[in-house]
This record gives sequence, C-alpha cells and structure tokens, in this order.
Amino acid sequence: MALLLGVDTGGTYTDAVLLRDEREVIASAKALTTRHDLALGIGAAIAKVLESSGASPDDIGMASLSTTLATNALVEGQGGRVGLVYIGFREKDLQAHGLFDALAGDPALVIAGGHNHAGGQAQALDKAAVAKWLKADQGISAYAVAAQFATRNPAHELAVSGMIRDVTGRPVSCSHHLSARLNGPKRALTAVLNARLIGMIARLIEKAEGKLVELGIHAPLMVVRGDGALISAAQARERPIETILSGPAASIVGARWLTGAKAALVSDIGGTTTDVAVLRDGRPMIDPAGAQVGPWRTMVEAVAMRTTGLGGDSEVHVLDEGLTGGITLGPRRVVPVSLMAMDAPDLVHETLDRQLRSPTPGEYDARFIRPVPGGEPDGLSPRDAALLERVGGAVHPLGEVLKTRIEGQALQRLVRRGLVQVSGVTPSDASHVLGRQEAWDGQAAVKAMQLLARRRTGSGNMLAADAKDMAQQVIDRLTYQTGLALLETAFAEEETDFGLPPAQLARHVLLQRGLDHHRGLVRLEAGINVPVIGLGASASSYYPAVGTRLSARMILPEHAGVANAIGAVVGRVTIRRTGIVTSPSEGRFRAHYEAGPEDYTEAEEAMRALQAVLERDARFEAKAAGAQDIHVRMSRDVKSAMAEAREIFIEAEITVEASGRPRIAA
Repeated sequence: MALLLGVDTGGTYTDAVLLRDEREVIASAKALTTRHDLALGIGAAIAKVLESSGASPDDIGMASLSTTLATNALVEGQGGRVGLVYIGFREKDLQAHGLFDALAGDPALVIAGGHNHAGGQAQALDKAAVAKWLKADQGISAYAVAAQFATRNPAHELAVSGMIRDVTGRPVSCSHHLSARLNGPKRALTAVLNARLIGMIARLIEKAEGKLVELGIHAPLMVVRGDGALISAAQARERPIETILSGPAASIVGARWLTGAKAALVSDIGGTTTDVAVLRDGRPMIDPAGAQVGPWRTMVEAVAMRTTGLGGDSEVHVLDEGLTGGITLGPRRVVPVSLMAMDAPDLVHETLDRQLRSPTPGEYDARFIRPVPGGEPDGLSPRDAALLERVGGAVHPLGEVLKTRIEGQALQRLVRRGLVQVSGVTPSDASHVLGRQEAWDGQAAVKAMQLLARRRTGSGNMLAADAKDMAQQVIDRLTYQTGLALLETAFAEEETDFGLPPAQLARHVLLQRGLDHHRGLVRLEAGINVPVIGLGASASSYYPAVGTRLSARMILPEHAGVANAIGAVVGRVTIRRTGIVTSPSEGRFRAHYEAGPEDYTEAEEAMRALQAVLERDARFEAKAAGAQDIHVRMSRDVKSAMAEAREIFIEAEITVEASGRPRIAA
C-alpha cells in the first residue's frame, strides 16, 4: 500500500507525517518554518520524516499540504499590492464590510456598469475608464474585479478581467468565481483578499512541488481548503482565498481522526493564532456567513472557526496606563527573542546585556529587527524604502534602526508587506524561562524576561520581581486569553439566546466569578460542558492549565503536535457548485449561468437544466482535483409565496456537491 505524506506549514513550525493505509501514523517530524524561503522548512521536515521512517520516496503515493500562511497573512495584514475595479457601485460603497480598510491604501477604480437582480444590464460598462487606469504603473501584483449583481450576470466582470490580462498580464480575481451569493461589497472584499494572496500562495505551492521533486517524490500534490476538503495545487493557485483556515480545518479533520470524538471543542494553538471550532456528530460546523479571519468576514465557505491572534509567538504588550497595569498578548506575531538569538547570538546577547546594565528601562528593550530575504519591495514610499535600506541584510537592535516615532508607522507597513520581521518577548520565551521548552536559546529568553519585568505600570511598580515571575505572568495571561477564545466559541454555538454577544458573555463578571468557583452567599459555577481537544506543538505546555481554568476535560491526543499534517491526508476531495433560478416575470424562469442568464417556460425545466450544468462542472473540477469514485449529492432550496390562493415561484438555489478520495499514484 502506498504511503501518504502530509505537510503543514505553520507560522513557526513545518510538520510532516507519513500514514500507511490511512490508519497508522508511521512517522512524524518537525522543522522550523523558514518564511524567507518556505521550501527550506518543507524540505527539512520531509527529509526528517523519510529518515525516521526509513521509507523510500518512491513509496509515497500522495502528498498533501495544509497551511496557515493565508490565515496568518490576513491576520497580520500582509500580502501583495492589489488593484480593485468596482463596477456599478458608488464611492461610498467602498466603506461597506471593511472594503476600504482591506485595500489599506491600494488603488481602486469605481466605474459605471453592472447588472440588475434579474441579470439585465443596468448601465453600460465604462471600458474607456478601465483602459486609462491600466496605463498607469502602480506596482500592482494582482487585480480584483467586482460588479453589481455579477452572480446574476458576470459579463462585465469577465470583460474587465480580459482587459486587465491583455494589458498587464497580471492575475485577476473575479468576485463571481469566489461566491454565487449576492452582496456585492462582501464579494468585492473576498476578491481583494484573494488577489492579495495569489503571489504568496503560488510561491508556496511552487516551492513545495519543487522540493518534492528534488527529494525524489513524484506523487501529486493536494492542498487543504478552508472547509477541510482537498483540492489540486492548480486550483489552490487560482483561488488561494479558499485556503484561509486551511491549517485549522485540517486540524479539525485530524482531531476527529485521532480521537474519534463526536462532540467537542477543538483548540489548535500555533505560533501566530489560536483556532477554535466545534465538532458535532463527528463533523466540523460550517460557517453559513462565510469564513472570518481577523477583522475580515469573507464569502468563503469554511469551517466555523474563531481565529484569534494568540499563539506561542504572540507579542507581549505592557499595559502601563492606569494604576494596576499588566500585560496582554497579540494579535501580532513576532520572532521570539530566544529564536532570534539562534540567528545572531553575539549581537542579541551583547544588546540584552547592555540594556540590562542601563539604570532605566528603554522603549525598545529586547526588541530586534531583521530583513526577510526574497521580499518584493515594489511600490514602497520613500520613507518606507529608506527604512528598509537602513535594515539592510542583518539583524539590528530595533532602537538603532528607528530614528523617529513617525518611522514606527513605516515599520508596520514593512512588516505587513512581509519585508522585515520584528523580534520581541513572547510566550515561547516564557516557556523557555520556566523550563517547558528548550529548543532555542533559553539564556536569551531569561535576559529578555528580566528586561520586561522591570517595566513599570501606571502606579510606578515594576511588573514582576524577576524573570520567572514575569514568565509565569505571561503564561497566566495566555491561559486567560485562550479561555476567552474557547468561551466565545461555545457561546456563539449555543442554541440559547443569552441576550449579549459572545465576547461580552465570555468576559462577564458573573461568568468569570463562576470559573473562580465563587463561594459567598451565592455559589457560582461555570465551565465548558464538552471535552476540549488541545492541538499544536505547545498544547501540552499550555492547555492543562486551560482545562483546569474552564473545568473541562482536556484531551491531548498522541500526535497532537502534527494533527494538521494528519488532517491534510485523510480528507476527501469535495467540490460544491451553487446556482440560482429566478422568475423575472410571470411564466418566465431564468437560470443564471457563467455564460449569462437563460430563460425557460417552466420552473422545473430551468432547475433541471441548471442542475445538469452544475453537476457537469462539479464532476469536472473534482476529477481535475484528483478525485476518484466520485459521488454526487444535490439539494434545492426553493422559495415561494402564496398569492390569490396559488403558490408563486420566487427563487431556487441549486447546490451540487461532488466528492471522492484522491487518487493514489501507483
């Protein structure tokens, strides 16, 4: 039986596993994720797992990749420069659903055009404005196109897409390819994020495929989608937005495979994020509103997952306002000081020692900066370019690079573009100080924690007495914030309406007192009422305390640290296609196809015709994704109303799902 290779590229580690017969993990391995060249981390993890198993590359019949790269990029605001063509909308519509914020200063063109709800042209497309706009060199890496009612008639999106490809040769994301639902601004947001990710995901897949060939593995490469299903590498290149929550979705599939649990909360802690989802009847819940990552609510069908900017490499922030003060974690990931010291040990230790000798704490104590090789600095402002040039090709103390406060904004822009990395104190450093981890430079972690401990709150008191006390505060804060993430997810999935949003309920004083087992005239008890499956390389370090805090049974399965990589190879190829039949007038039933709308005289005739096209397309894509033994499921959601004692057809949504296990190479 051929072996299955699963690889997961996370924010900190790249994991690899080998499974035999989809039933047995025969080997697993980890390597540091190398963000400047992901192929290095992927190759190191695969080489380790091959060595530990003794397997030959020829024995591998399929390889599959899950990744948090897209998720982390959106949480951290990274990605390429994009251009949006917004057709048939108004300038003020750019503010809807966070679209203006998602553009983050990238160019947008709002032009006349678009269709109505029935698929008829509302305004003529302003092609001249598009042609003029495309002549300007704006450093755009990929384009997004969104037109009003494009899901009812995509003609204007397709026309503009063709113009962009002819003039620029750059990739284009059309909103109707990413969702069949209405809501133009939200589809536009999804298209913008997809365009921002295209170059990043394409590079990842290209490097992964190249590394497989270099290691002698010629099996086809699959990629995990955000709902846990598998797609081909080519499909992932086209629609990288579908890989947001890929890593977390794979972890849910892996958690189910590892534990057999049917009802549980699954919490996966990585370097950058903590992802929490719900298992019901052995299946992950799908978010009907579309995947949300950080501040962005997309129209991508994905596991109902709450992604929080909280992980082992989350930045520790000091709260120095007010009389109490304290710390908080995230949402930004930084390079742990203990890891940065592995890259530049002399500079890091010399800097930390000098800062410790200073009688007063400094704003940039225990903070460093380094470049990310291979970045694309196109379109940088003069200020940003000057700062990047100052960083050069080496590690520096951050305070020696930033000359003015205003350059802090330039630094954030370079971080978002993935051109530099900042190092600071993290929970990973705290774990080294407390003896829970020892992979990196523990002495650098101790010095960094000493510098953090002497920072002062608003009352003038130091944060902690020593490095160990400070480290414990960091871990306690991680426990608290992880508990909040789990409670928010649980409240969001509760069938009872408690009258407050999940975030407020999780932080409510009565609930928190209940977690503390308050005993007074009133006895308060609270906790999570289902098992919690803890996943991630550091789960065994952090999650026992979380289980105690929430009075929950914490399950830490064997191979919990590589659950994502396991989930990457035990999933199925699943392709869903959705279409709409409307009734623009009595006796006319309109099926909305990719090539444009087509009218029929009977509702059933229109639904059958659309269903046949959707099934054909779903089967074709499933086969192209590598599926075999394809099974098809179909569903109809027909909306009607009563008028003058008879039923009137309003609209029907047809969904076709084609699925099968991936082919295994002989």
